[in-house]
Amino acid sequence: MQPGQIVGIGELLWDLLPGGRHLGGAPFNFAFHCHQLGHPAGMVSRVGADALGEEARATVRALGLSDALLQQDAAHPTGTVTVSVDAQGQPTYAIHEGVAYDHLAWDEALSVVLAQALALCFGTLIQRHPTGRATVRRAVEEARNALVVFDVNLRQGFYSLDAIESSLHACRWVKLNDGELAVLRDLLKLKGATEAATLAALRTRYGIELAALTRGERGCLVQTDDEEVAVPGRKVAVVDTIGAGDAFTAGLLCSVLEGRTIHDAAAFANRLAARVASLPGGTPTVARNEIE
Repeated sequence: MQPGQIVGIGELLWDLLPGGRHLGGAPFNFAFHCHQLGHPAGMVSRVGADALGEEARATVRALGLSDALLQQDAAHPTGTVTVSVDAQGQPTYAIHEGVAYDHLAWDEALSVVLAQALALCFGTLIQRHPTGRATVRRAVEEARNALVVFDVNLRQGFYSLDAIESSLHACRWVKLNDGELAVLRDLLKLKGATEAATLAALRTRYGIELAALTRGERGCLVQTDDEEVAVPGRKVAVVDTIGAGDAFTAGLLCSVLEGRTIHDAAAFANRLAARVASLPGGTPTVARNEIE
């Protein structure tokens, strides 16, 4: 992996959809979309020494990313998630436990990559197991020069107050959806009569530079100390919303790194997320000129 990359760290897994399996996992979807937008990006994860692990590696390479930092686990299988999708395209996940990415271990090769990383994105699912949690926490420390993004991404009951709070303290940006904001409002006892006020309370408490709230068909809200941008939703024929939030995070980050204003970056990210929701799976091929 070359220096100056955007790095996703965490779960790499197979989404087992009614129509077949798609390679996914929130940080991988994010890294893929950064790559697809023209930014050097890589993925740090762990797969099993099994057929699904080999297929995952081959798929990562076929999508144009390196598999150099995908560890191999001889004792645990490659991660899978059984996904059902309702009539509105909303997924329900049955996330299987005891899988390879839970045991993502520290590797000294990560020090070099993370010290030179441009940005690092991680979530909560990888932190459900002590080994994965410890590796992510060390990765965040090693990536001290990077723009660290915490994509809250609450899944089932696989999160804890400690994991959420330590992640909020460690990040510069946080991304979450409206349902997750409601959970955090209760869990963290945040003030605020509106979504915008609650988001501001979250930023203030944890010293976060930028908070991005996705709101489905209602679009998005992006806040910093200096501005607040609300972008309305875009009407699309939704196939499924898998990976749409990850694409949003990628679009917002890449646009800001390219020097766009927060407003233009949020609008671009909103369009990208809508396009991904109109296609199956979390890593569909999307030409950048479609979004521009």
